[in-house]
Amino acid sequence: MDRREAVFRNFEKYKEYTEDRVKSGIELYRKGFAEIKLVDSENNQVNKEYTVEIKQKTHEFKYGANIFMLDEFETQEKNKLYREKFAETFNIATLPFYWNDLEPQEGMLRFKKDSPKIYRRPAIDLCIEYCREKGIEPKAHCLNYDLYRPKWTKNLSAAEYKAKLVKRFKELSEEYADKIPSWEVTNESLAGGLDEWLDKSEFFRSDDFVEWSFDLAGKYFPNNRLIINDWNIWLDAYKGNRSLYYMQIERLINSKKGHLDSIGMQFHCFYDRDYEKEVAKIKYNPLHLYGLLDKYAQFGRKIQITEMTLGALSNDPEDEEIQADLLEALYSVFFSHPAMEGIIYWNLVDGYAADAPKGDMTAGENKWYGGLLRFDMSEKPAFQRIKKLFNEIWHTEESKMTENGIAMFKAFYGDYDIIIKKENTTVKKQISISSQKDNKFIIQI
Repeated sequence: MDRREAVFRNFEKYKEYTEDRVKSGIELYRKGFAEIKLVDSENNQVNKEYTVEIKQKTHEFKYGANIFMLDEFETQEKNKLYREKFAETFNIATLPFYWNDLEPQEGMLRFKKDSPKIYRRPAIDLCIEYCREKGIEPKAHCLNYDLYRPKWTKNLSAAEYKAKLVKRFKELSEEYADKIPSWEVTNESLAGGLDEWLDKSEFFRSDDFVEWSFDLAGKYFPNNRLIINDWNIWLDAYKGNRSLYYMQIERLINSKKGHLDSIGMQFHCFYDRDYEKEVAKIKYNPLHLYGLLDKYAQFGRKIQITEMTLGALSNDPEDEEIQADLLEALYSVFFSHPAMEGIIYWNLVDGYAADAPKGDMTAGENKWYGGLLRFDMSEKPAFQRIKKLFNEIWHTEESKMTENGIAMFKAFYGDYDIIIKKENTTVKKQISISSQKDNKFIIQI
């Protein structure tokens, strides 16, 4: 069985089911009706016929990547291309709030643009400035991620560690709570075996790690979206409502500590060719994916794919095309599910992943060729596919004539330019068609 056949066998096996859920889900959950009513200067409904054009600018649904390589490349040309390609493709960016690099020495915070540089950890103010300039929503990763705790916390007791976290949460809240809507609170608290568990902080090994973290986050980020995040979800870890992650979330909700708004699910696919064929039976199985998402949706919270990597496994054209086709198949499942609110791909560019020297495609996560751009910044088919999905296929651009001053549209939820024309009259407006409102607009001519 060749790679393509193995990867897509369950998409082919459950083709009718998948196509039905994708098509109906997108129509039901990603689109809605909008009414545009034209009135005159005295707010009387106009009777003349006008042409109303709507052009979608971006989606309410969030799609993005981490922004860890902002101004981090070895040449200014690459930095420029990264800034351009990120903005032309995504509407959300994950910012690096890893405690060990944000505060490498106690009290020395790397917030400001001119902070000392650390690879793959651009200063937060630089990231926010870029996001504001490009109309991209920033997202924080992560408030309490024990794997990346600072060295200076190594010998702290649980009580001492908590005290340092209180200070951290307070400082981050004062500086960024009004600038960053969404915050991952805990990350990968289910990861690793016994050796890794014993290497964690004393507080991490305490019974109340997750609940205490959300309680503190609820205090300092009362108006922000709070997210739990983990990776051990899709394969053998899934046992319905007896899955570890499911039970952890259930316990957190029942504790009434803080507020949990979104369930984060990582979807990294770091597999060699032989193992990928086995994993594909489950992880690239739309029946399993929908079933799992349906189960977690029972919590009444939104779901995010918080970190996603699909390995091309090489720069061979066929491998790159498989990566693009798999991306489209998986994004279609996720985009069509009613509980899903966003998909965040992880590394945009090949050769700059974690735990590897720049450009060494044999080391660390680089070896999976999981980026959407090649090391030279040229576009892979997967990058072009994301743009096509959100800018062409899942996209509304339409023109209608008014009837009695009213034009009705069914459109993807998002921001729009509205252009109203009649003879020598042209009126331009901007509106947001949202899943959270009735979408009736009155525009004065």
